[in-house]
Amino acid sequence: MLRYLLEKEFKQIARNAFIPRLIVIFPCMLLLLLPWAATMEVTDVRVEVVDNDFSTPSRRLVERMDASEYFIVTGDGQSYSQALAEVEAGRADMIVEIPRGYASALAEGGRPGLAITANATDGMKGSLGASYMTSLVMGDAGPVSVVYKYNPYLDYKQFMVPALISIILVLICGFLPCLNIVGEKETGTIEQMNVSPVPRVVFILGKLIPYWVIGLLELTIGMALAWLVYGIVPVGSVAMIYLASIIFIFLMSGLGLIISNYSATMQQSMFVMLFFILVLILMSGLFTPIASMPGWAQVVTMFNPFRYFIEVMRTVYMKGSDFAYLLPNLLVMMAFAVVFYAWAIVSYKKTN
Repeated sequence: MLRYLLEKEFKQIARNAFIPRLIVIFPCMLLLLLPWAATMEVTDVRVEVVDNDFSTPSRRLVERMDASEYFIVTGDGQSYSQALAEVEAGRADMIVEIPRGYASALAEGGRPGLAITANATDGMKGSLGASYMTSLVMGDAGPVSVVYKYNPYLDYKQFMVPALISIILVLICGFLPCLNIVGEKETGTIEQMNVSPVPRVVFILGKLIPYWVIGLLELTIGMALAWLVYGIVPVGSVAMIYLASIIFIFLMSGLGLIISNYSATMQQSMFVMLFFILVLILMSGLFTPIASMPGWAQVVTMFNPFRYFIEVMRTVYMKGSDFAYLLPNLLVMMAFAVVFYAWAIVSYKKTN
């Protein structure tokens, strides 16, 4: 029975003159235009301090960092390897290493150098954070050496392109399923399904699977464009990206079907879906770093599945993190997917 439903869905998609063109044109336009735009203010840069001197002047410097509106000292007194592990895990944005002999060099009238290691996954945050830190310590320190991790050339496209690929999946795999059932309601063909013996679970699954296929095709086109146009390829496993995408496409399609079940017209479903997508995008950390948001907004982002998918995409593309590191994000997305799929089944009112 599922086979015939899938055949029906794919035939409907193929007969539609707009959708096949949209599948190809939309990712091309998005990835060719949007990566060249966007800037943002950077605040609340999380700093790990490696104090090799343990002196009064070094402590005073750390206190000045923590008192700044731009920095939050998240760790102090660790080794460089421990601090780097915090950066790799995403719990810190920068490492400031104070050399041994810092206090004695200041007492002798010298200007001891500091070493700054900035997480440049987000090139703008890394460069501005390092610039702010350099300005803060220049009064005491001498030459400051800066190392940018994960994005050594501070290319903002390295940060934005993986997220834009995610937006393609949100828009395509959210809007198209949403419009599908509502379109059948308006044309009257949904009544034929309602009087058929097709179970609700099979019916909803038959609606979701085609958009799995379309979503994975969009992902492939987006990754190919990122490689061909910008030379951006994942540092980590491509299989991990596809695994996360399968889960994310499932949950976004489920959200679209939920909205369509409660909508009577295509216009109504489009406005509701647009509202949810805007909230998902703006509260995901796509443009504004989550750490720079107010506390209440950071709590809200925890209930945004798009946040977790963007983190997976950027982490795999730029850091090459393994499955163990990404597992918490995958589990959260799976939980959202199960809830949305169950809700889509329950909310679909099949009457005989």
